[in-house]
Amino acid sequence: MVTASVTVPSSPIPNSAPATTHVRVHQNHVALPLRREVLKGLALCPLILVAPHSQAREIEVGSVLPPSPSDPSFVIFKASTKDTPALRAGNVQPYQFILPPTWKQLRIANILSGNYCQPKCAEPWVEVKFEDEKQGKVQVVASPLIRLTNKPNASIEDIGNPEKLIASLGPFVTGNTYDPDELQETSVEKIGDQTYYKYVLETPFALTGTHNLAKATAKGNSVVLFVVSANDKQWQSSQKTLKAMLDSFQI
Repeated sequence: MVTASVTVPSSPIPNSAPATTHVRVHQNHVALPLRREVLKGLALCPLILVAPHSQAREIEVGSVLPPSPSDPSFVIFKASTKDTPALRAGNVQPYQFILPPTWKQLRIANILSGNYCQPKCAEPWVEVKFEDEKQGKVQVVASPLIRLTNKPNASIEDIGNPEKLIASLGPFVTGNTYDPDELQETSVEKIGDQTYYKYVLETPFALTGTHNLAKATAKGNSVVLFVVSANDKQWQSSQKTLKAMLDSFQI
């Protein structure tokens, strides 16, 4: 195991106090018990929706979202109650991330959106999903906290270490199954009072793509997982952009 510590300033967020980010990175070579799970339709879901909730759907997001204050070459998506059933129900706290202006928001099948089970969903659901055919795709997946721990309002540290969390949520990164050998790197990031677990995975059999990055945190009633996926061609040309998108995600 290789361990390193780095202290970097966190990305500025409008109307919030500056914070310091502490990152602990360590290479993973530990075999963990594999909990096999299958999430049918997560990666290849039908693009149907009962009613649209966001102006950004079906068009390039650059035409409706504002430029990112930290990098005008990206736009910033700030989720609000108009975007997802879980946000309207108060089960997920508002989150934000940057993405290139050419990306498009995809519609989420009603059965995958959690619309049918809010406010007491027992299984994870898909919050939002964006894609660019040349660069890759991102999605936000939320899991009810009670699925992972019995402690109310638990922090992500209360649930366990990064390896334990990804063993439970890995199938929602890959779209099918998760093997601990696919985990290449983990890190722990602190932004203000919020802790995030970050992952780098090589997933040759994943439905989402052969390259996956993920970032997870817990707040309120849910664990929120941000997933960035790409195939080999997309990764080769766009990995810098995809990593920037991952780094920008926060609640």
